[in-house]
Order: sequence, then C-alpha cells, then structure tokens
Amino acid sequence: MNNKIVSLVEAIKAISCADMVATSGFVGVGTPDYLLHGLEQRFLKTGYPQNLSLVFAAGQGDGKEQGLNRLAHAGLLKRVIGGHWGLIPKIAKLALDNEVEAYNLPQGCISHLFRDIGAAKPGTFSKVGLHTFIDPRHEGGKINQAAKNDLVEIVELNGEEWLFYKAFPIEVAFIRGTSADPDGNISMEKEALELDNLAMAIAAKNSNGIVIAQVERTVERGVLLPRSVHIPGIFVDYVVEADEVHHQQTYDTIYNPSFSGESENTSTAIASMQLNARKVIARRATKELPIDGVINLGIGMPEGIASIAHEEDLLKNITLTTEGGSIGGVPASGLDFGASTNLQALILQSQQFDFYDGGGLDMTSLGMAQVDAFGNVNVSRYNGRLTGCGGFINISQNSNKIVFVGTFTAGGLKVEIKNQQLKIIHEGSIRKFINKVEQITFNGSYSQSREQSVLYVTERCVFKMTRLGLELTEIAPGIDLERDILSQMDFQPIINDPKQMDIDLFRDTPSHLN
Repeated sequence: MNNKIVSLVEAIKAISCADMVATSGFVGVGTPDYLLHGLEQRFLKTGYPQNLSLVFAAGQGDGKEQGLNRLAHAGLLKRVIGGHWGLIPKIAKLALDNEVEAYNLPQGCISHLFRDIGAAKPGTFSKVGLHTFIDPRHEGGKINQAAKNDLVEIVELNGEEWLFYKAFPIEVAFIRGTSADPDGNISMEKEALELDNLAMAIAAKNSNGIVIAQVERTVERGVLLPRSVHIPGIFVDYVVEADEVHHQQTYDTIYNPSFSGESENTSTAIASMQLNARKVIARRATKELPIDGVINLGIGMPEGIASIAHEEDLLKNITLTTEGGSIGGVPASGLDFGASTNLQALILQSQQFDFYDGGGLDMTSLGMAQVDAFGNVNVSRYNGRLTGCGGFINISQNSNKIVFVGTFTAGGLKVEIKNQQLKIIHEGSIRKFINKVEQITFNGSYSQSREQSVLYVTERCVFKMTRLGLELTEIAPGIDLERDILSQMDFQPIINDPKQMDIDLFRDTPSHLN
C-alpha cells in the first residue's frame, strides 16, 4: 500500500517552475508555515522553483518574517493573487515595486473560486466588488502595471450587473491539518479553523495538480474515525509532519484547547480597556449592537467591541462570528485573530461567506483609513501602504448595518478624557476625512441604493450616511465643532442639529450601555 508520509524536502521537490500554488491560512491560524519554510529553503539553496504564481484568500503572516513573507525572494514569484496583504509586507513590497504581477481580490470571492475551480466551473459570479476598485470599470483588482490580465469581468444576468471572477488551474495546494494516516486522510481536531483546505485540495486534484499537507502528527491506518476525517486521502499526495516551531495553533499561541473547541475556557476574564479614544469609540459602536443579532467584527479597532460587550454583560445577547468560519464565542485578537474561544460551531470559510454574501449579518463593525463626503471608505491602499481588502468588501457590502470605527485623525493623535470631557492634546498629522479616497473599498452611494444603515464613529463625533452624503449627528462633550472637527476635514459635512455624544461613554466605569 502507498505511504504518503514523506520528508519536507521530498514533498517540496514535487513543485515545478511556473506552478500556481494555493495556500491555506488565516493570519497564523492554519497557515502551513513548515511547507512555506521548506519552499523558501529549496529556492535559496538551488534557485528553484522559479516564477511561481501564488493565490491565497485570507492574509497569512505575522507582519514580519513568517507565513507568506518567506516567499518574498526575487525570481521565486511571478504572479500573486491575494485577499489581504497587510500581514505580508515583504510580498506587498514586491507588488508596489512592480516586481511581480499583483492582484487584490475579495477574500470571500477567492474562497468561492477554490470551490468552483474544483467543480470545473468557468469562474465565480458575484455582486461583491461592484462599484469598488475590484470593478473592471475602476481598477479590476490590479495592484500594479505588471498586472496585465483581466481577472474580473462585468456580465449581465436577468437585467442585473454581476462580476465574473475567472477560474484558473491550481497545480499545487498547501493545506494543513492535525493528524494524518499513511493513506493521506487528514483530521483537524487541534486546528482553530477549517478554512478552505478541502476545497483547495479538490481544486488542485481536479486541475491535475498535487496536494501537500502539513500535519502535527501521523497515526496508523484505521486510527482516524471516518467522521473525523476532514480531507480524504484520495485528495492528498504528500503528507509532511511538521516540527512544533512551524505548527503552532496561531502565531501567538502554541496550543489553546478552547480555540479548537476541545474544551471550554472557564475563565470569563477578557482584558478591560483603559479609558482612551479607542475605548470611547468601542463603547459608542457597542451601543449599535442589535439584540440577538449575528455580528462580524473586523481586525484592529473593532476588536474592542468584544471587550466592551463583555464589560457591559452584553455577549449573551449577540452571536459573534469571524469570516474564517467561527460562530459564537469570543473572537481572539492580535496574532490570534481568526480563532475564537468557546465557539458554538465551526463551518468552512466558503460557507461563512455564503452566509455573509447572502445578507445574513445583522451588523458589522469595520475600520476606516479614509472617508470622503460621499461616504466612500478606503482601507485597502492609502498613504503608500498596501493592505488589501481581505473580507472587507464581502462583509461591508452585504451586512444590514455597518458601523465604521476609527480615530478622527491618525499619526500622533493624543487626547485626554477628564471629568467626562474630551480634549485634543495633540492633533494627528494624517487626515482621514478627505475630499477623495485613494481607493474605493466601500462605495457609499451604492450602499445607499441598497438601503444599508451606515455610521462612522470616531472619538470626537459620529456621522451617518444619507442619500445626500455624510451628516454630522453627534459631537463629544468638550469638543469644539469648528476647531476640532470642521477644520480637520477636507469637506463640509451635512450639519442639521447634532446632539452631544452620550456622556456615559466618557466615564471611567462601565457606562451601562443599552
């Protein structure tokens, strides 16, 4: 009988020049770091393989050296198609320097593409990305001048506009699980997410490609129960047993059984936030949480909402989800992002985006780097920085309510909160509310045509989206309208009769949100 368990060197030798390589992972959750390390080492030692194409849905890296950053070597990559670029600055630099053909597509659309490639479909139809930089009437998802191919087309079906994301063959899939037997059957009992591993494996096999699986351990035939097998061995060509260094549960955590649902975290302690601008913003956004609602929180500033919801005993009233596939529990933050403690259920990433794209979210809270008078938001490319859209477009375009959160300015902003008053000590050097966003990741006008409820929450004021543009609706106590708001914006918002932000948001004790 075949034994698919091989050494790292043997597995990586199976990759040929110019192959299209798909990799699984979400930040550090489920990222096959040992395989990426092996590919990097082979290239550095031999100069091969060359001119690979790389495709990934979620961001896979630590913002420094790990994950896909390992592949940022001249000659190794020719083309990169990715969802989120913010955690892979080394790859992003190659794109910005025009050294690779680079494309940025929505995370959920790439996830669905893996599924459709496996089914031998010509591509994926979706409305996600219409009227954003993904739309071919804008940039078509192209990052640089080297990107010549049109990966997205406008099509009309039943009198409606759709985007068509073109399929392509996948020659190599890097996937990851926990246990594997000699036949290549893979279980995922210690993994915090299931992601797109199965879809990617099927896509590679049906493209006449190969599937290389990284696992924590190998077991004898017959040990894995059929229902515990997430990726059947018929889809797997090589299994590599990783060392512990390259197979942590996340980049911050070696192993936490509550991340994988193997046990419950009985500690209810979630770190409380200090009273600062971030906490005020998180508190104000938390006031928008719908009772019994299904919620998605973005990375960064929105993560504070989970902390406030815990502090105010509101977690029992909502269900938090992440785009990676977790449902319920409390999403982790930082380099644990993607994992959740005490989750209720776990589904595939593509299934989560089915739910999101179909309008299942009651509310999402996402960050904002740039906003203009029309309510357009940019988080994907600004100030010479390439972060990519990730799942932002899928989520923001289809959620019933959106609460964008962020400080009013960036770059050195310092505030003081005293006696329930907010004072600007040092204004940020970078304006966020500008005449024209550098890239449209969220289209305000398109959102209004679809009757979404949209708020923009900062530490000093709140705006809401209207059909006429951004309206200033709330001002923080202690803030001067002209000095602290209008003089720090590039455009004049609609001003009718703004009210004062709830003074309880600025208390150094729980504010009893309702």
